[in-house]
Amino acid sequence: MKIKLNNTHYQLIILFFAVLVLYFPFLQTMIADWDSNPNYSHGYLIPFIAGFLIFSLKNELLQLERSSSKWGIVLIIVACMQLVVSKIGMEYFLQRTSLIILFFGVSLFLYGKDITKKLAIPIIYLIFMIPIPVIIWNKLAFPLQLFSSYLTEQVVVLFGMPIYREGNILNLPSITLEVVDACSGIRSLTAMLALSLPFSFFLRTGKLKKVILFLSAVPIAVIANILRLTVTAFLSTLYGEKFAQGFLHEFSGMVTFCFGLIMLLGIKTILVRGRK
Repeated sequence: MKIKLNNTHYQLIILFFAVLVLYFPFLQTMIADWDSNPNYSHGYLIPFIAGFLIFSLKNELLQLERSSSKWGIVLIIVACMQLVVSKIGMEYFLQRTSLIILFFGVSLFLYGKDITKKLAIPIIYLIFMIPIPVIIWNKLAFPLQLFSSYLTEQVVVLFGMPIYREGNILNLPSITLEVVDACSGIRSLTAMLALSLPFSFFLRTGKLKKVILFLSAVPIAVIANILRLTVTAFLSTLYGEKFAQGFLHEFSGMVTFCFGLIMLLGIKTILVRGRK
């Protein structure tokens, strides 16, 4: 079977290679962050999920009239200016987010407002592949460490186990646990938000329920993380420090993510049934 290429296909192919050449150095550094920092390892999946979201809109996009908007040129210029300025200032986050602005500009210029509006969520979704600036990450992570420590202390007390908290340090009868950056919950929060958006995107219901499903990732991530910390505290007290580090600790992270996924699916099911 032969695949016939039209002008649109050629434009997309040319655009793909042009963007690849222009952004190759910046994409390299971003992929290096995905590879070296476990907080952003989900970045590998984001472009593929965004592509799948666009593919799912294929029939709807074909029904829309293709046009062109001069605002696309404006956004392309803004994206290029942002890239140059951020390159001079060595600001990686702005370098990478300029790519998203560029995609909006190209979409507006080639396809017009209607198609771009339809593609808005898949394009915006790409923000999840971009690592947050360290200064912002730290400002979010430390308060979450304290918050997670406090909630874990309250849950452990409810079960009658003696515990004394000092900041993000949990002092248990036979062990002292520190709620570090990786246990703050921000990693779980980022991953759950990145997962809940596609779930809400495919939810066949009103916009309000889509928003509810997307935002439900926040309490789900908090609950799942507190459960992980509480279980770690009990098992470490009973069986020793090995449950607070190494493979078992990493494995508990995977179990926590699966638990969060089950909760997300449960909320999705409730919202779908609620419309009947």
